[in-house]
Amino acid sequence: MTGILGYVVLKHDLVGTGLSVLLCLLSSYGTMTLLDRARHGAEGDRRLWIGGAGAAGGFGIWATHFIAMLAYRPGIALWFRPAPTVLSLLIAILATAVAIGLAAGHGIARPARRAASVGAAVIFGLGVAAMHFIGMSAVRMPGHMLWNGGLAALSVAIGIALSLAAFLSARRHGGTPLRRLVPAALLALSIAGLHFTAMAAVTMRHVSMATAAWRMQGPALSSAVLIALIGIVAVALISIGLAAAFFALRAERAVHKSDLAFRLLVEGVRDHAIYMLDPQGHISTWNAGAERLKGYTSAEALGRYFGEHYSEPERQAGEPQRVLAEAAMGTVVREAWHYRKDGTPFWASATIEPLRDAEDGLIGFAHVTRDRTKQKEDGDRIARITRNLDVALENMSQGLCLFGADGRLILANGRCAELFGLAVQDIRPGMEYRAFLTCVYATLGLTGEALRRRVDEACDLQMAVIRQGQDGQFLLRLRDERAVQVAVCTTADGGWVETYEDITQRLEAEARIAYLAHHDGLTGLANRAQFNDMLRRDLMLAERVGQRLAVICIDLDKFKAINDQHGHAAGDQVLKVLAERIRETKAEDELVARLGGDEFAAAKRFYDIAELDAFIGRLEACLSQPIVLDGFELRPDASFGVSLFPQDADTVDALMVNADLAMYRAKAALRERICFYQAEMDEAARSRRSLAAALWEALDREQFHLNFQVQKKVSNGDISGFEVLLRWRHPEWGMVPPMDFIPLAEECGAILPIGEWVLRAACRTAAGWPHPYKIAVNLSAVQLGDDGLADLVGNILTETGLEPHRLELEMTETSIVVDKVRSLRTLRRIKAMGVSIAIDDFGVGYSSLETLRTFPFDKIKLDRSFMNEIEHSPESKAILRAILALGRSLNIPVLAEGVETRFQLDILNVEGCTEAQGYFLGRPGPLAPDVVTAPADA
Repeated sequence: MTGILGYVVLKHDLVGTGLSVLLCLLSSYGTMTLLDRARHGAEGDRRLWIGGAGAAGGFGIWATHFIAMLAYRPGIALWFRPAPTVLSLLIAILATAVAIGLAAGHGIARPARRAASVGAAVIFGLGVAAMHFIGMSAVRMPGHMLWNGGLAALSVAIGIALSLAAFLSARRHGGTPLRRLVPAALLALSIAGLHFTAMAAVTMRHVSMATAAWRMQGPALSSAVLIALIGIVAVALISIGLAAAFFALRAERAVHKSDLAFRLLVEGVRDHAIYMLDPQGHISTWNAGAERLKGYTSAEALGRYFGEHYSEPERQAGEPQRVLAEAAMGTVVREAWHYRKDGTPFWASATIEPLRDAEDGLIGFAHVTRDRTKQKEDGDRIARITRNLDVALENMSQGLCLFGADGRLILANGRCAELFGLAVQDIRPGMEYRAFLTCVYATLGLTGEALRRRVDEACDLQMAVIRQGQDGQFLLRLRDERAVQVAVCTTADGGWVETYEDITQRLEAEARIAYLAHHDGLTGLANRAQFNDMLRRDLMLAERVGQRLAVICIDLDKFKAINDQHGHAAGDQVLKVLAERIRETKAEDELVARLGGDEFAAAKRFYDIAELDAFIGRLEACLSQPIVLDGFELRPDASFGVSLFPQDADTVDALMVNADLAMYRAKAALRERICFYQAEMDEAARSRRSLAAALWEALDREQFHLNFQVQKKVSNGDISGFEVLLRWRHPEWGMVPPMDFIPLAEECGAILPIGEWVLRAACRTAAGWPHPYKIAVNLSAVQLGDDGLADLVGNILTETGLEPHRLELEMTETSIVVDKVRSLRTLRRIKAMGVSIAIDDFGVGYSSLETLRTFPFDKIKLDRSFMNEIEHSPESKAILRAILALGRSLNIPVLAEGVETRFQLDILNVEGCTEAQGYFLGRPGPLAPDVVTAPADA
């Protein structure tokens, strides 16, 4: 597109080009004016309007082309042959006339008029293209033309597409001179767009003088002759346009005067619905009485077929068409049920009077409707209510059966038979409940004694519910694994109502979400939350029966190298292969889970140590055997750390910690790949104690500082806020990673003063920003367990002057479940201040749906681990889609962490994620002043 615009500016005289576009716009406006007249004018004038539109529009196309050609500066002298020049004009006029005639829609059924407009646009676009290329063939020059076929085809497509937009817009924007500007501008744009795109597709080159002389033989028109010719026809065109505008304006004023007279006549009548119909029965006017009586506004009623107010049986029987045909012969008076917009019926007395012009031609009908509902007898009202009830029952998404106190069926809707795969006549009023159940259970293929026993069980359950006068429900499994929920509601007279709902998809969705919440999306192995739950169960069972329990932490040694050398896709494939091997080799009572990244965990209950050795040997074989991928042999290998119950620890957490210590010792060893926990490993914790001591001094010595990572809206890239990230620069050790000191701070209690400093510094910084971005601060489990946290947050907000709605506190679900009751009580107090609450690292760890149900979080932050796999893992994308759907259903926005590529951001946008953060959007660091002062859409 930039090339085409540059071509227009560099290769054309702008004055001449502007003149051609102006002439094109004027003629297009005249064409649309005449199209409006042809569409709404009298029958005898339509050919005149169509012919005038063909002349005005056709010449406008032709003039646009040749004036633009005169403004063209190819560096070669140009002449024009008369015959093709005149032929191109005739083609333009003919194509325009045919297109206008087709778009006018006379003689075309109303539903097909939109298709007629599409056909008119295609004819018009092809006509413009034919005019252009035949006109180009008239050019004589000392050279030859080279065409770019792709641009030439694009020019035709542009012309047809914009013509289609113009003709479709003319259907909506016709009527007034000002409203006709939109389709006129689109039509002019289609002509100009086709011309200049096609001109950009041609290259003119000089040839030898002998060839040029041969090419320039024959009659040709000079630029002066064409200017004179175009000038003469331009005067004629403008005259035609002015005349058309004059006649159109006069016709519009006449129509307006007629409409005004009609409104003055009928608008004051409010107890009668008075409206006009065209000869085909479509509503053309609508008074206030009609709006009051029928419930439709004028905008809703105009253009609709009057028969839509008839009942469905009458429409199917062709009653509206019959009444209209009878009314054309004389006045028709009829009484029947009509329906308001809200579906309520009324007994209508309607009078239809034919309207004729001076030549006795039918020009429409006057329709007067009066509400006679009050005159109907009570029996008719009861019948109407019964019919409405039938309609409601048949349109229910649930099946319904009503049984009397005698246990016999009173009524059933059609959905009931459909759900159970029965014919409508199989469920008939008067049949006993046992007979009904027999029909239902027979669809399961049950016969004889099995069928009788199943019916007896259901009858006993049903009767017990009814005798107790209580409501209840149960689940019925049908063929093809379908599940139908049956709800029973007793009535005051001793009968009952049963409703039947197919909940198969709901159960499948719940099962899928439950599966995703407990399994790793990439490998299908148990995730951390599932592993911890199952490990606690195995620990209690081992303690009860006197077994031993081994907890094994596993880390792949060469996985990072595989990712670095072969890409993350190869790494994902390796993990899938390893997971499949593990599933094939582990026993049913053995646990294996993927904790994240290249970390796995396993557990086994045993009596003899040989059983454990065999299990570890099988795991080692799975993880050390080579994997052939794309011609490369990959051998991930792994390090194993083992802790045992009861000798090493007697709690799940301690066993995991000890196994993790043993695993890191195995990774550090050169020859050992399997390491059992030893008490000496705790000596490694001494360095942690040194680090803990330094933590208490770091705050007083001002060694902490804050970094900020931007959070943006996925849909438009606007900045929505910043997440605060704590950093520690030790004078001797340098930058200490947060993953090293934050868990330690939580363990030693230093997280409370550090967290208070972070919260106060973040709020003070954000309060000084000119733009009110949100600031997100993480809370640890220790902070969340502090009873004074809510008071601390309130005091800091008052002290710093930060508006509460600009503060967002983030915490993981793990931090909540430590003391769930106390945590949720504290969070509710903070939320009452106006502070937002977000659940962080969602999708890993616990990710309990119960927590989301218990506390109304303001945001869900999707863990960054999903972004690592979403580009290549359908399972991760499925988890993402499920969590986003969960967020939408709970009305909680979702922020995705760890966005590192444009492709990941595009996936989030397509799936409807609200916000995102990550290296692709901005790395953590100190804030530059221009970041927080920029507007949100910068």
